[in-house]
Amino acid sequence: MLNIDSLAGRVLGGEILSRAEALELLNLPDTETLRLLDAAWRVRREAYGDSVKVNVLLNAKSGICAEDCHYCSQAKGADTDIPRYRVLHPREMLAEAKKAQEAGAQRYCIVLAGRGGTWNEVEQVGEATRLIKAETNLEVCACMGLLLGEEGQKKADALRLAGVDAYNHNLNTHEDHYDQICSTHTYADRVETLTHAAQAGMSTCSGVIIGMGESAEQIVELALTLRERQADSIPVNFLIPIDGTSLGGQQTTAHFTPWYCLRVLSVFRLLNPHAELRASAGREIHLRSLQPLALLVANSIFLGSYLTEDGQAASADWQMIQDLGMHAAESSAYQVGQDEAAVLASD
Repeated sequence: MLNIDSLAGRVLGGEILSRAEALELLNLPDTETLRLLDAAWRVRREAYGDSVKVNVLLNAKSGICAEDCHYCSQAKGADTDIPRYRVLHPREMLAEAKKAQEAGAQRYCIVLAGRGGTWNEVEQVGEATRLIKAETNLEVCACMGLLLGEEGQKKADALRLAGVDAYNHNLNTHEDHYDQICSTHTYADRVETLTHAAQAGMSTCSGVIIGMGESAEQIVELALTLRERQADSIPVNFLIPIDGTSLGGQQTTAHFTPWYCLRVLSVFRLLNPHAELRASAGREIHLRSLQPLALLVANSIFLGSYLTEDGQAASADWQMIQDLGMHAAESSAYQVGQDEAAVLASD
């Protein structure tokens, strides 16, 4: 039987847990999960201490998408009542970035719905990035869909030249399961996109959505794949069931418990000890009262909403961080109670 108490020492010593060991951890009983959390916390603390990276998302182009990702409220064919609009003007993106900085964020993530950014959209995001860099101290992450072929590489290069620090494109689910959640592009397209982003010199942000019918073995494989690809940032999303999407979600997340979600996060941390691990969308729904424990494993969160779905109030996130004795990365002076903490909560 796996010795849980030796896990942190092994990982910190540079050892990679085997697939069988990671699977055993994912399948631990709830009564053993606190011991696993302790191991994951020791690894997280070694890399990141008690700091938390705070990110804010901007839905800069909403609901106009030809892709059929079955989980997404913005997908082609989704019967959802969401805002639908073309790409925001760069100065609108700047205005929202300033709100994000006032709310305490370190990274601002500009997200555009669609298969891939057009050249006009690349130029708009590039101009917004230049303005944001000139008037704030935020990192900028772009999430603009696929970057394919020679043109995709040129777009990635243009974004980097404009100052974009990171590019997000999630693997979402295992390669063998991908055709069950999308038919308009492939897993290989996503991998190619990450390759182009990295070749342009952008930090790669790529994660998963847990709860779309994947197996425990596939979850472990995803965590190892992201390690092999040296993903700098790994958002772990837990599926938010959305009425009107092809997938729905109640049937695939029915087995979720807070302890299970914490085990998923712990496995990702132990297999990716140096990555920025983000407890992302769905944490409020599926971790419920155990949500603060996620930050003993993850070292990053989104503040505010998740594109078309609401998160908890920003003030509640700051209170959670403070109650844990943690602080925002790069800024230990931020305290709950400042007016800034309420900026996103009121949006």
